[in-house]
Amino acid sequence: MENFPKDIYTEPEPDADTLANLGPLTGMAGIWEGARGLDVNPKPDGPERQVFIERMELQPIDAQTNGPQLFYGLRYHTRIVKPDDAETFHDQVGYWLWEPATGTVIQTLSIPRGQAAMAVGHAEPGARTFRLQAVRGSETNGIVSNPFLEYAFKTESYTITVSIHGDGTWSYEQDTVLIIPGQAEPFHHTDHNTLHKIGEPTPNPTAQAATAAKARGVLIRTAT
Repeated sequence: MENFPKDIYTEPEPDADTLANLGPLTGMAGIWEGARGLDVNPKPDGPERQVFIERMELQPIDAQTNGPQLFYGLRYHTRIVKPDDAETFHDQVGYWLWEPATGTVIQTLSIPRGQAAMAVGHAEPGARTFRLQAVRGSETNGIVSNPFLEYAFKTESYTITVSIHGDGTWSYEQDTVLIIPGQAEPFHHTDHNTLHKIGEPTPNPTAQAATAAKARGVLIRTAT
């Protein structure tokens, strides 16, 4: 049983600057591209290995509270294509969240094939690598799928390991375990890529407002 506080209503006062409070997610904020991704997916004749190109945007959001619980986070969107192909190969949206009080890292994800999940892990504020997992049937880090996916490609678990590198890049490795009719063993649908920054993040709205208010104050003092 979690050691939750008796007071479930009182909210803390968050810092306005999300970018300064992202803990292990700090190295992920911004706009990124990766041209050497690899997806290993199931086909009737065996696994298919598909290279892909990815563009991912992770932007800071204002701090979020659930009573005393406090999250800082990034809203993300990733779009993946095959080389020399304009059609979207994979599209995904969600949030990366960091809870400083407990060291909890959360990834929520939703894809337009009718599936959503929430993966959870733990990390130190300065961690350079961390691992999150969602598992079938969990009420706190679970997976939900549309009826066809539940029948044909039943997802047992989803695991993502993130590594932040000293050269300013970051990478991920994903393992999605599927139960497929007619296959004796679970199938490991894997993806990995290394992402290079192509754009800086935009500060969250309250951070922008604080910066603007500070600038106005400086101008007023200067004028008087």
